[in-house]
This record gives sequence, structure tokens and C-alpha cells, in this order.
Amino acid sequence: MKQPELIARQRYLDRALLFRDTDLIKVITGVRRCGKSSLLAMVRDTIESEGDEKRSFVSLNLESGSCQISTQRELYNYFRDRLSPEGKTYIFLDEPQRIEGWQIAVNAMRVDFDCDIYLTGSNAFLLSSELSTYLSGRYVEVKMLPLAMREYLDFCGISFGNSSAALAPNGEIMLFDDLLERYLKFGGMPAIASLSTTQEVHSTYMSSLYDAVVTRDILNRERLQGLSKVTDALLLSRIVDFLSDNVGNQLSMKSIADTLTSAGTKTTNKTVDSYVTALNDAYLFYRASRFDLHGKEILRTNPKQYIVDLGLRAYLGGYRTSDMGRLFENAVYLQLLFQGWRVYVGKLYSSEVDFIAIKDGRVVYIQVTDEMISEGTRQRELKPLKTLRDAHEKIVVVRQGRYEADIDGIRIVTAKDFFLENW
Repeated sequence: MKQPELIARQRYLDRALLFRDTDLIKVITGVRRCGKSSLLAMVRDTIESEGDEKRSFVSLNLESGSCQISTQRELYNYFRDRLSPEGKTYIFLDEPQRIEGWQIAVNAMRVDFDCDIYLTGSNAFLLSSELSTYLSGRYVEVKMLPLAMREYLDFCGISFGNSSAALAPNGEIMLFDDLLERYLKFGGMPAIASLSTTQEVHSTYMSSLYDAVVTRDILNRERLQGLSKVTDALLLSRIVDFLSDNVGNQLSMKSIADTLTSAGTKTTNKTVDSYVTALNDAYLFYRASRFDLHGKEILRTNPKQYIVDLGLRAYLGGYRTSDMGRLFENAVYLQLLFQGWRVYVGKLYSSEVDFIAIKDGRVVYIQVTDEMISEGTRQRELKPLKTLRDAHEKIVVVRQGRYEADIDGIRIVTAKDFFLENW
């Protein structure tokens, strides 16, 4: 059977190759089905295309039904028996967590072989917080998300220049605003990133993804590792629904517990905290801490949670479109992560700045709004930024409408410019 053509996700490919040919283990992490295995294949294709015949390449997917390896010793021997006799061996290992003690084998391979190791770490079984222990600190992590908007357009075969319109592969004229709305509805899971994807197809796919992450990953992790913090499937589902419905809202464990208890699902703050942590560990939700701009400190209380894929959110919410503003805010958050920013929610006395983005010494204050056509909306969105007196950049990202490029030193950035990285 012919393998599907791989569409390059250059930003992640560059990150994965940044520490090539070092003894650091390259670990690609992210939610299920976001493209980690495809990235491994792209890394291999890139290095293999250089044509050095002294090198060898060995790939192994431990989730494959054809894989007969069951112990760390067998894992070690599998790669040992396939080493290049003359040059470096490139090792690509998919989902090693199925093997108990896999890390012992991988660490031994790093020490014993002339090799360069790349592996995927998925879904709550290989947590970022555990990697340092597993791999003795000798690793770099490539954090992967579902498709960003620009990548989504690549998968759909569409490219925008300066115009807000572009031709689809079938010759149809497509508007950026319409494609953004489609992206906010269907999200960026690579397997279904297509203009032909229907809501029925999308719903079926998301149902299986949800089951895989929530049921098989999170609950099974607790069971297999003898843990007991996350065991109630119904409670976990209710918390997922709550977080999904409240993306972009300040949350406390108490408020979640109180809401669920009043709705008939009795629970405690501590239990909710364990379940939310598990969802963060599985990369299903991302926690955005609040940063006190006056006190210059990260706050421990009332963070926000953003969902990893807007298509999953749409599926869980019955594909309603009544809260487009919060979906757009979630998309902006994910875009900032994709671009490599550290992202916080800004607190300034009693007001809030949607995001503080920090990268390479650059600090940007960001407000996000669906539109600001009315004067009242405009003043509401600009006020928190006008209050800030330092010299850092200040922008407002707007989904709908056209506005002045600069208002009192605050840049107004269209959705197209923001998501296509022209800001």
C-alpha cells in the first residue's frame, strides 16, 4: 500500500534537527494524532536524503501490531543488531512507553552506540515532568501541537499573498476569513485537515480521538501504574466538558468542584486538581498562569485553561458558534505557543490583559477581540493597554472588521496578518 505523502511542518522539523548528531535524545511530545510519527518520518527522510551510504537508519513503532518486542533487553538488542558498521546510526522510536523499563534501554543505547536518537512521547504515558528522570537529563523536548493556521492552509493546498482571497486546488476562490472560521470550527488535526471534511466525518474522528486520549490514555495510565488519583470516567468527562465550555475564563479548583457538585457530580477541590493536572499532562488542555504586572510575579491562583484543538472543543460543544470570541482567543493562544512564545494572562490591578507573550527578550502585550466596531467595544479593549506605561509592544488582534493600523501607539493587527505571521 502506498504511503500518504508527508506534508512538511518546517518549524517542527527545524526544531527536531537543531540538536542533530549530539548525544541528546530528541523527544517529540504532544497530544495523540497531532503528527509526531509523521515528524519522525520527516526527520529520517531529511537526513537520509543526504546520501551518506555509511549511515544506517532504524525505525520502530512499538504500537504496531507487527512489533514483537516486549522487554527492554529485546528493545536494546533490536537496535544493536542493526547498527551501521562504518558510520552513525539514526534511531527513530515511536511510543516506547509500551515497554517497561524502556528508558534503561534508550539510555544504554545513547552511551553504547554511535547513534542519534529521536523518539515520540505521547499522551500522558510519557510526561514532560518525567522525562528528566527517565533520560537522566540528556534530552531536548520538541513540543508539538495540531496544525497552526498557516499549516492548515498548507494541508488544504491554499496560499495567501497580500490578498484576502486565494484559489483552492479545485479552482474555487476562498476568502481568508471563511477559512479561519472553518479552522475555528474543525481545528487542526492533520488527518482531517481538508476542505472536503464534513461535520459528520469530523465528529466521528473526534469521538475516537476523545476516547483514545481520555479513556485509554489518562484512565489506563492510572490503572497500569497503580495510581488512584484519576479513576472515575464520568467525573473526568464532566471536567473535560467544563474546561472546554470555559476556555479563556479564570478558573479555580473550588469553582469547578462547586459547579460540578451543584449539578449532581459530587467532588472536592483536591480531586478536581488531580483530574485537571492529568488533562494538562495529556496535552489536552494548556494552563495559562496569570502574571501580576504590578507586582511582577506569576500568580498561583485562577489560571486559564485553553484546549489543544478547537475542533475538539466544537465537537464537545455540539458545534455551536455563539461564542466565537472565546474560540478566537483560544486560537491566538495556540498560535503564540506555536511561534515559541511563553504566554501568560496579564493582571493589572482590577483589569486584565489577555496575553503577555515573551520570547528572546521581547515582551508583547496582546488583547484579543472578535470585533471592535462600536466605540464602546474599542475603548474597552484598548483601556488595559493604555494603562500600561512601559515601553513594551502593545497590540490588539481583531478577527472581524478593518481599523486604523495604530491607535495611540497600540498596533491593530488583523487575524490574517497575525496567523500568517506578518505582525
